[in-house]
Amino acid sequence: MTQMIELDGNYAEGGGSIIRTALACSLLTQKPFRISKIRSNRPKPGLKPQHLHAIKAIKQLAPTCKSSQIELGTQEAWFHPGLIKSGQYNFDIKTAGSISLFLQSMLMPCLFAPAKITLNIKGGTCGKWQASVDYLQQLVIPNLQRFATKINLSVRKRGYYPKGGGEIILEISPKIKAKEFKTYSDLLDNITSSSKKFDFTNQGNLEYIKGFVNTSQDLSDKQVSKRIESAATASLRGLGVPISIDQGYFPSLSTGGELLLWTLHSNQGILDPQNCVRLGATALVEYKISSEEIGQTAAKKLKELISSNAAVDHFLADQLLIFMALLPGSKILVDKISDHVLANVYVIEQFLPVKFEIDREVKTIKTISKQN
Repeated sequence: MTQMIELDGNYAEGGGSIIRTALACSLLTQKPFRISKIRSNRPKPGLKPQHLHAIKAIKQLAPTCKSSQIELGTQEAWFHPGLIKSGQYNFDIKTAGSISLFLQSMLMPCLFAPAKITLNIKGGTCGKWQASVDYLQQLVIPNLQRFATKINLSVRKRGYYPKGGGEIILEISPKIKAKEFKTYSDLLDNITSSSKKFDFTNQGNLEYIKGFVNTSQDLSDKQVSKRIESAATASLRGLGVPISIDQGYFPSLSTGGELLLWTLHSNQGILDPQNCVRLGATALVEYKISSEEIGQTAAKKLKELISSNAAVDHFLADQLLIFMALLPGSKILVDKISDHVLANVYVIEQFLPVKFEIDREVKTIKTISKQN
């Protein structure tokens, strides 16, 4: 019987990313875990609604998995994984619960499903303390195409805080299917031999800046999206590269919006959309903050990232760590080493035969096989 992995839910930043990363690693490796002190350092400790929704969804994706009885505020739980099944699934997180955070528990194991898998998810498309679905679409998913035949995320409806109501469709056509391998070790060997390592330690040459402003329809009279786009474009023009920022207004249940900016960099004159440096910066539409300030804020963040010489922003690093662990020898240069990074590394190392080398001074993160 597989030994139960014991996790400290209060490690490093002690947030929800520990449980989300543990669920993803457990589903891929088929190793059970027990976690204690879940979010114990938070004002409202224990599991939140988003964690309960994720575990409920996982039990639909992998019907044989089991967990201890859980409810809001639960601070200790155990989880036994099952195998992901292909097909089409519909999930409703309710209100403005983050679609992106919801996906963190299941995106990686779904990449290795037995056949095409389609997830229709309703919830929040952007918000505070989360990557938006647009950030996933433009920065995360391009880096994951190496693992699959095809990954496509489309946004059908926008959902802003507090009512949400957004909707996305994520379609994954697997290249490598976990069920075809007798052991996790065999699966990992196949992934390692057939997928290109992450090697983002050189920012390369800035070639393009792209962006997207999405705001609720009720802000169209004040031309909020257009004003945000104009302010961001004006702030970035001095970088001397082509700038293309799309903008639009969308029907929604609540007032809101977001500006996402991202860069594309070439390496030795080559720009590979599926394996190039992308840096991302965002700013939310918020009450009492002018459209011009929103555009300038995101532009300032992006310029600071470019000036840092980082090849991966720390928000993207949070998302990529679990995938880097599948490809020992991967390495990235980030703008900062966050507590989120440390928490995710702690969890991943408990499940996968990999070690992370983190240089806080140089700000590099490398993966090394424990088998070497």
